[in-house]
Amino acid sequence: MKMKTLLIGYVSIFLALSCSKNPFTGKNTLALVSNNEILPSSFQQYNQFLTENKVIAGTTDAKKVENVGVKIKLAAEKWLNANGYAGYLNDYKWEYKLVESKEVNAWCMPGGKIVVYSGILPITKDEAGLATVLGHEVSHALANHGQQRMSAGLLQQVGAAGVAVATGNKSAESQQLAMTAYGAATQYGGMLPFSRSHESEADRIGLTLMAIAGFNPEQAIVFWQRMSANSGGSKPAEFMSTHPSDETRIADLRALVPQAKAEAAKFGVTFK
Repeated sequence: MKMKTLLIGYVSIFLALSCSKNPFTGKNTLALVSNNEILPSSFQQYNQFLTENKVIAGTTDAKKVENVGVKIKLAAEKWLNANGYAGYLNDYKWEYKLVESKEVNAWCMPGGKIVVYSGILPITKDEAGLATVLGHEVSHALANHGQQRMSAGLLQQVGAAGVAVATGNKSAESQQLAMTAYGAATQYGGMLPFSRSHESEADRIGLTLMAIAGFNPEQAIVFWQRMSANSGGSKPAEFMSTHPSDETRIADLRALVPQAKAEAAKFGVTFK
């Protein structure tokens, strides 16, 4: 009983600490791991990655990645400054690298460390397509999604410890069943929906950023249609995936385009 009380106390403390409000989402989000810890680790991992992979530099494509990346960064700064968050990105150390790989992917680590794999360029095709990708990936960092996932993982571990304590006097089979049920419940009822919500948030924020940067947000729909056509094959049901289905994503983006255009208009950016 004493151990259970302690665990409940720890969880309460964790939840009390998860009160970091993010300007891009307007939400109080899980922040059990400080950015003071996350960003230095992110920078170190990024530099290590660059030493272990072939960075493409000086080419037209490499310059395009950097140019579009800078435009997205400036769009984020414009939005923050206009909304009373000047200096919010002072700890960011922006980098934009094109890396040789057949993988159709791109990512942005906490603190603005961006990698675009060359394998995605045939699908992005142009700057608007690249802005869709970079806007989305940068938005994961701006919304502190990495921090939230780490925090959620910690809570999941605390919960697992609680299940272990609660079933400590049960048979080994009962303990295993309880742990399996807990794992499935938190995965499908918590972690995966949490991840999908992050993807949708990054789509929404990224659409606004690309619009403020001067790229027509309607092109995001065109990009994701190309992405969907390229992926082919069968995919897991949406509830089993970390990402929304292509159909859900495209429908959501289409509905968000007017909002992104309206936000861009506040900065003098309009589209025909």
